Parts: sequence; structure tokens; C-alpha cells
Amino acid sequence: MHQSISGLLFHLAMLVEPGARAPRQKDERGDVPGWVMVTLMTAIVVAALTPFVSDELRSLLSRAFSMVSG
Repeated sequence: MHQSISGLLFHLAMLVEPGARAPRQKDERGDVPGWVMVTLMTAIVVAALTPFVSDELRSLLSRAFSMVSG
């Protein structure tokens, strides 16, 4: 709904019911604990897999850098 229309409806509702409270603003922060959990789980998976794939990752990065710089 358009901002001015919702404001008009709110003021009309206040005239009808003077004890009505203003509507709460939507929280724009998002789901912080969820993002912390996703980040932590990703870091744990990377740390757990690093000993097994470090040689392959090193050779992959080496080949990628040689293709870019050469």
C-alpha cells in the first residue's frame, strides 16, 4: 500500500479509536543468528576438509595463477 494512503488510514483509525497504537516498524536487521550459524558451519567444513584436499587446492591455484600471469 502506498505510504500516504497507509498514513491516511492510520490517522482515520486514530480518530475512530483514540487509544490505538502506531504500527511497529519492520525489523530490517534480518536473521543474524541464522547467518552466524551458516558462517560457522561453513568455516568448520572448510577446516575439516583442508587436510584432505590441500595438495589439490594448491595445484589448482598454482595452475590458475600461471594462466593469468603467463
